[in-house]
Amino acid sequence: MTINTGFENGIVILGAGNVATHLSIASKQAGFPIKCVYSKTIKAAKELALKVDSQYTDDLRGIPLEADLYIIAVKDEIIELIVDDLKLDYGTVVHTAGSISIDIFKKKFQNYGVFYPLQTFSKSREISFENIPICIEANNELLENKLLSLASNLSKRVYKIDSEKRKSLHLAAVFACNFSNHMFSIAQEIIKHSGISFDLLKPLIKETAQKAIDQEPLNAQTGPAIRNDENVILKHLEMLKDSPDFKKIYRFVSDSIFNLKNIE
Repeated sequence: MTINTGFENGIVILGAGNVATHLSIASKQAGFPIKCVYSKTIKAAKELALKVDSQYTDDLRGIPLEADLYIIAVKDEIIELIVDDLKLDYGTVVHTAGSISIDIFKKKFQNYGVFYPLQTFSKSREISFENIPICIEANNELLENKLLSLASNLSKRVYKIDSEKRKSLHLAAVFACNFSNHMFSIAQEIIKHSGISFDLLKPLIKETAQKAIDQEPLNAQTGPAIRNDENVILKHLEMLKDSPDFKKIYRFVSDSIFNLKNIE
């Protein structure tokens, strides 16, 4: 089967969440037609379809069968269910997950791959794809070139990364993004009980992130843990005595900061 490299027959988006929304809009803006949006929730499918001028459905049997590319952009635990229920004789199937192997497609499809944009997405926030790293994997060279072409039209930062390396990248992303944001949430909880606005911490958060970008994060580390200042640490732990989960996190992360610095 010849793989169409021009996407003249369009793209079908399977999903209508954060990743699906941003990827659909970016693809449409780059000139790639979105032929149909599928979601198990018809309202979500319609909402996204209206943004990208496409058909929509809440039934996998209702998706077009002649599209060039089918992008599965759903929660990780649903991907296998979609793969099992997807009936296609034509086109390429990819998923957008960081932690799911390409082999999930192996027994069912001829042309398959991964199209993983490394970014945190929310429907309520506009974001440009231009500098978002897009990680590509394919089961053959022709398909790889096709996905590289699509990715290069969306972003300046396109990488070929296999499933094993992508799993490590996804794990690192959880620490860098999800865990960091949880720390911000804890910080907000701590100060709001004192009537202090979270706005006071925003310049600190921005500078912390910028330093991690400008230099090695390990070299940018500051604070009582890196100095092994037990007097301050013990005072903070005492302040957290009524918040046992926060106290455990503080102690564990403080030890981790000190230990990581001293591994070198």
